[in-house]
Amino acid sequence: MEKEVHLLKKLIEKLDDKNFNLEGWKSSALIILARIFGENSQKLRQIEKIEYDYSSWSMRDTSGIPYLQTCKKLGRQILETAILELETLGLPASEVRISGSQDTEPISQAFEEVLAASQFREIKAILQSNEDDEVIRQNLIDKLKVLGLEVSPKILANILMNKEVRERM
Repeated sequence: MEKEVHLLKKLIEKLDDKNFNLEGWKSSALIILARIFGENSQKLRQIEKIEYDYSSWSMRDTSGIPYLQTCKKLGRQILETAILELETLGLPASEVRISGSQDTEPISQAFEEVLAASQFREIKAILQSNEDDEVIRQNLIDKLKVLGLEVSPKILANILMNKEVRERM
């Protein structure tokens, strides 16, 4: 649970970054929240709903707060509530995690660091399909090709650079 809380606190810190990017932050938040609370968590839907409205002069004029600050505040509240939930109730009972065991955690992390949340879900869906292994393998190859030539080497490098993996090699 400490690792999960640490990750969520890091996401909160990113809200104050000088070069904050809302869409990039949302992607990171979605990946981490899905990993902790599962793909069907209400927290994911709340983060997905955070949108920067470039035409929202009326919101800023009436509240005195720039709209991006409102987005950041909402993101902070969602994550702080998630931390409170973890600290009070612990990890979800079903412990819905992307990886099935600790042995696959470095692999999942490597994918999460390179792919957007939607891309990661697509890869996961291919892996969980009921197709034959050879069909799954070909679907993965096709998907990775679509994602671009630089994606696979980045994922592999992340796997190999993982401390646990490096120690085993």
